[in-house]
Amino acid sequence: MPNVLSRRTFLIGTSLLGAAAVSACTQTPSTALNGTLPKPIRPAPPPESEVHEMNYAESYAAVEDGGYALPAVPYQQVDRKFWRQIVDDPTGEPAGTIVVNTQEKFLYWVLKNGKAMRYGVGLGRAGYDWKGRAVVQWKRKWPTWTPPDSMIKRDPKLEKWRHGMPPGLTNPLGSRALYIFQNGEDTLYRIHGSPEWRSIGKSASAGCVRMFNQDVMHLYERVPSKTPLVVV
Repeated sequence: MPNVLSRRTFLIGTSLLGAAAVSACTQTPSTALNGTLPKPIRPAPPPESEVHEMNYAESYAAVEDGGYALPAVPYQQVDRKFWRQIVDDPTGEPAGTIVVNTQEKFLYWVLKNGKAMRYGVGLGRAGYDWKGRAVVQWKRKWPTWTPPDSMIKRDPKLEKWRHGMPPGLTNPLGSRALYIFQNGEDTLYRIHGSPEWRSIGKSASAGCVRMFNQDVMHLYERVPSKTPLVVV
């Protein structure tokens, strides 16, 4: 049974707006947030039907995409609660909203009729640094990754990627990335795929919100730009 998020948890979470940290998933210069919560945007409703019975062998199978051969996810080696699944919606948000619960390490895409698609996520330090309401400003398939200066200082071997690491199977942003903005400003918060499948459901040393590559591809196809997002 999924853990139930209390209304109090959501109200507290959405009121805590931290300054966005320069993170391992940074691709643009840091911009200051003005600290104000925008009015929630009513999202477009998701499709009427979603498959409730998951075929996990198929969902997490190897796949050819964008000229890359993504390996299968050995999902059996990850706690079952972090597998993609339909659950009763614990968020209370309108259908079509994305909700990231940083404590439980779940991402919810809210469906109709009191249901939500739940995905397991992994979180780096930057994944805990920002909370509030925002939107998915834009999305990218097979994104370029640019390490921030602070990471290059800690690991000089990353200097060669100062101007961007090309897309690929070892790229830390994985197969897809969703870029989160608030009031037109980049929060530096990202939801993205990861080749490090073992990090799902765990805290990692760096990065924002990591998903299985196959899961972020599933989410990417279902959420348009300007999709509302809540991080708690």
